[in-house]
Amino acid sequence: MLKKFTFLYVALTMIMILGSCSQFENLQKGNFNKVKETGMEIKEALPASFFPKDLHIVAAGDSLTQGVGDSTNTGGYIPYLTQQLENEKTIKNANFENFGVRGNRTDQLLKRLNNKNVQSSIEGADLIILTIGGNDLMKVVKENFSSLKLNHFQTEQKLFAEQLQEIFLSIRNQNQEAPIVLVGLYNPFYNWFADVKEMNLIVDEWNGQSLSIVEKDGNAYFVDIHDIFLNNEENLLYTDYFHPNDRGYQLIADRIYEILDEQVIDSMSN
Repeated sequence: MLKKFTFLYVALTMIMILGSCSQFENLQKGNFNKVKETGMEIKEALPASFFPKDLHIVAAGDSLTQGVGDSTNTGGYIPYLTQQLENEKTIKNANFENFGVRGNRTDQLLKRLNNKNVQSSIEGADLIILTIGGNDLMKVVKENFSSLKLNHFQTEQKLFAEQLQEIFLSIRNQNQEAPIVLVGLYNPFYNWFADVKEMNLIVDEWNGQSLSIVEKDGNAYFVDIHDIFLNNEENLLYTDYFHPNDRGYQLIADRIYEILDEQVIDSMSN
């Protein structure tokens, strides 16, 4: 009887030892890590706001980007837009580089895009915002002030469209991924010209040309601000009757943010 009990005890002991060896081998093979990983698995994707991003934004163009008419001299629409973006849960800091130059036309901006510093900034940008075209329009007015006719604007419009397309191509040569936002033109001449409707029509045609170029890009957005200055009882112009004042810039920022909030920010957060 004792021999049978001893044999049974030895057999059970061997089974336990073999089982322990098998578990040890599994741990050596990395199964231990798998057990640990299973315990740390995230059940569902974390929201984008869990890791808010820093955005590098390049603002380029004319005096609207430089901020002429802004009493605080801090960049026109940029400080308003910065605050709005940084209120987003997915955005930690909205860092702008301002390449706005007063008086720049499309041909001049196109030349500046060859600057290595500008190219480097565009290459690393998460978002690019452009204001351009107002001085192209103003050039027609200045050169033909005494005998201004529609055909003068039509000729310049064609050149404007060609150069704007070149601007987009130049930017895409440096950065294929970043969304481009083009801010449209507005009519600052309503205090100067009796036939405001005709001038409004010209601005709308130029904006339509800009929109068609934006749509060809596939990752660009057009911000129409013309109606802001037409349908507002407030004075939105600076003392030069051409550039926006502080309130005008704030409303431009609101319109840009509206487009970004609806169509752009979520895609940049992914």
